[in-house]
Amino acid sequence: MPLPAAPINAPLPSQQAQNLRGIVLMAMGFFSLAACDMQAKLLTAELPAFQIVWFRQLGLLIGVLALLAIRGRALLVSVKPGLQIARGLTAAVSAACFIVGVGFVPLADAVAVTFIAPFVVTILGALILREPVGPRRWAAVAAGFVGMLIVIRPGMGVFHPAILFIVAAACMFAFRQVLSRWLSGADSVTTTVAYTSLTSSLVITLTLPFVWVTPDSLSTWGIIAGLAICAGLGEVLVIRALDIAQAVVLAPVHYSMILWGTFYGFVIFGDLPDSWTILGCAIIVASGLYTVHRERLRRASS
Repeated sequence: MPLPAAPINAPLPSQQAQNLRGIVLMAMGFFSLAACDMQAKLLTAELPAFQIVWFRQLGLLIGVLALLAIRGRALLVSVKPGLQIARGLTAAVSAACFIVGVGFVPLADAVAVTFIAPFVVTILGALILREPVGPRRWAAVAAGFVGMLIVIRPGMGVFHPAILFIVAAACMFAFRQVLSRWLSGADSVTTTVAYTSLTSSLVITLTLPFVWVTPDSLSTWGIIAGLAICAGLGEVLVIRALDIAQAVVLAPVHYSMILWGTFYGFVIFGDLPDSWTILGCAIIVASGLYTVHRERLRRASS
């Protein structure tokens, strides 16, 4: 006798419902962050990279300052303030390197190369945190780097030296993730976000007297406003998604950035990835998803 069908409107288990909400929020967050990257690339034609980074941080900084006004200095009480400051520094350097690089290379290529970050995290986790990494995950790491080489193709006439800034940005982002693991359980998410925003904004602000260029058109100011809003909104959506859903469930959604980067690159800049870039992206995504799968198995068995 067949089992009765579940009612269409039957409530989902609590964690499953939260995971679904988290996936939606994460996808919206990455769509917003991809829009931010697109606007940053537009601004590289007129403004220096450090100034663009400063504007990018402005949206999140305003939110953090509002939280400070509400919660007071208790928001900045940290068990490991040195690590929090270091995380903020890596965020500033990573953002600056990405924006320098994206001014010279197609947006989709830049986004694809940033996806070597999970593989760098695996390497740093093994070397610094002494996390066990089996041969299958090492194979996935190797495949991911092969995919990156296919995208940038050094020695084949399409390599632009500025792509190295994107590689550096991905490596700094990976180091930031390792610092996040060190901080896990020590401080709240809001404290970590506050330190990251305040530290990175302060560091970038110190460079402004040397690089500042006053925007001379309303359209440029409009792009700047959109940049700050999309950056702040994207960060908030991603943080909220991570707050309510399981990180392992959300990890694959990160790869939607390649789709958004390709979309914006084609619509705004007329850049369409060639077959080699698509192949490299496919290898990177497949390797990354396999790494996520192995991580899920490792956590389930621990």
